[in-house]
Amino acid sequence: MTIEATYLGMPIEISELDHENLGYFKHCAQHNYHLQNCPTCDLVRYPPTAACPWCACLEYTWKPVEAKGVVHSYEEVTHAIQPAFKPYLPYLVLLVELDTQNGVPSEYEALRVIGNLTDAEGNLASPELVKEVGIGTRVKMVFKDLTEGLSMPQWVIDDEAKQPETPWRYPDDY
Repeated sequence: MTIEATYLGMPIEISELDHENLGYFKHCAQHNYHLQNCPTCDLVRYPPTAACPWCACLEYTWKPVEAKGVVHSYEEVTHAIQPAFKPYLPYLVLLVELDTQNGVPSEYEALRVIGNLTDAEGNLASPELVKEVGIGTRVKMVFKDLTEGLSMPQWVIDDEAKQPETPWRYPDDY
């Protein structure tokens, strides 16, 4: 069954033919974070794909993953291409390196997941909160329910984790 919803006024559709993403968002809708796990090499992968990127195995199972990690990189959006995002400027798109499978299969690789910085309810973060986050900030996942069967995985600052004294941020005058 195709899932349709809107996010900040923009349509989202996940086709019934997109089995990998339907499975991924099925778990997110239950507020449980699962990723594909390869039975051959036992590596977890993101984003959902038809084959393992390391060994090309076509089979997988869904494995629960602790959705906590550190900001590996970010993009601070200051000009909204989509009009629906304009009231939320600036907002952050985070690339989060999960604690799970860190440094595997090599020291240069890790499991990294994209999402927006939000508040605890899954709404895009305020400009004040945006200024607190940088590379090295510890975050955890929250889910923003959009419709039955579809929740968006997003990131909030992990208040329980030890945070860097000063997370690295791009200079404001670039």
